[in-house]
Amino acid sequence: MEDIIDHTKLHRGAKIFMDSGRAATYEEAMALLGKFGLTIVVGADIASSVACQTALLSLVNVARRTFLAGIDVIGLSDCASKTALTSRDRLIEAVIELGGNVATEARPEWPTALIGNVTATPRGLPAWKLTWAGWRGGVVPANSGERLADDEAMPLAPVLAAATCAAEAFAVHAGDHAMAGRRAAGLSLWRPGANWLDPDESEPALVYLPSRLWLIGLGNLGQAFSWLLACLPYEMPREVHLVLQDYDRIAQSNDSTSMLSRIVDIGKMKSRVVADWLEARGFSIYLEERRFGPCTRRSKDEPGLALCGVDNANARAALDQAGFDLIVEAGLGGGPQAFRNMSIHTFPASRTPAQIWGGQVAQAEENIEAQPAYQALKQAGMDGCGLTQLASRTVGVPFVGLIAACLTIAEVLRRLHGGAALEFLSTSASTLDDIENGTLPAQPYAHGYVEARKVR
Repeated sequence: MEDIIDHTKLHRGAKIFMDSGRAATYEEAMALLGKFGLTIVVGADIASSVACQTALLSLVNVARRTFLAGIDVIGLSDCASKTALTSRDRLIEAVIELGGNVATEARPEWPTALIGNVTATPRGLPAWKLTWAGWRGGVVPANSGERLADDEAMPLAPVLAAATCAAEAFAVHAGDHAMAGRRAAGLSLWRPGANWLDPDESEPALVYLPSRLWLIGLGNLGQAFSWLLACLPYEMPREVHLVLQDYDRIAQSNDSTSMLSRIVDIGKMKSRVVADWLEARGFSIYLEERRFGPCTRRSKDEPGLALCGVDNANARAALDQAGFDLIVEAGLGGGPQAFRNMSIHTFPASRTPAQIWGGQVAQAEENIEAQPAYQALKQAGMDGCGLTQLASRTVGVPFVGLIAACLTIAEVLRRLHGGAALEFLSTSASTLDDIENGTLPAQPYAHGYVEARKVR
């Protein structure tokens, strides 16, 4: 039984093919991911552009966790690192540390992502240009001639472009979306639902940043929140107070979904791994290492803004009982058909968390255990308990969580700058042009902020 996979070691991306029946065994599902690769070609401006480096490191980080054949980066010079996303002095070292390979030639079987001032070489495979401007980001077919300004103003936009690129490249490899690789895909964080390629004069410059936040859950979403906070232009990160709440430890499976998890961290508390990473970037960190639930109470001197990224209905139902002034909650779909789905809720709202999640019972995908991959595990000796644990784990890919995290952090930034307050938002990484949302009356932001460092 030692060689049989269990729920702590399961690659959450491979589970897509197990749950859908496409793979007859776990090994076959992993072999499919072992054919997924991506070539990233960067322009010479990577050396001077913080936004381009942010896009590159974000794309390498999320893609290498699912594209198991590898991530090759072409055109990378030996330049200095300019972002807080890495502690490495040289960008090449940062790319390698995150799991990328420095290459000189594109592999013929992999699609291509372009970052910065670089043009595509026609190869017959999909190629995307990552592009962004203001609060908008996404990808366009490299041969379309379209691109945005690729400015430095709003650092979430290049991250959004990177996550969208990974989502499109995954769909090309998986062959489950006919338009992937042949369309523009992206969104506006200032006006979700608007055409992200259209200029938007209503977008403000980034002037204010949140300074007091409580992060509930430090898995896929919570680690993506942390990655994005490190992208923001804080002048003095030590003035930013973050409470990190999680009771769980890093498992091997977390490496496939969560941006700050590594195999070397298996067994460590998630809270301490994330805290170490954020403290290395200067943030002031406080730990809450217990389950969030009805017994959790915030004191008046602790952050009143909570970002929630847990998939437990009981914890979500209790969100408004802890005494937070504002809650932004993100959730992800879990099955082989719904894993690209995401939703955002904010509170206070017209419905309470208990009305949305109270009494909700998690339901496994129908007949998951009857799929060939699970029956193969049963025949190999896995008992019924282990099989149920494995089947109950959700499908997960990090790029969907990163898109949802962009929408979550943008909700806070938008309110800080007098923009629309959303009560809810739902969309899918496969159809970012199809967004449902509802707005709330404008509210003054009174949850702690600092001024952003000016872009030079």
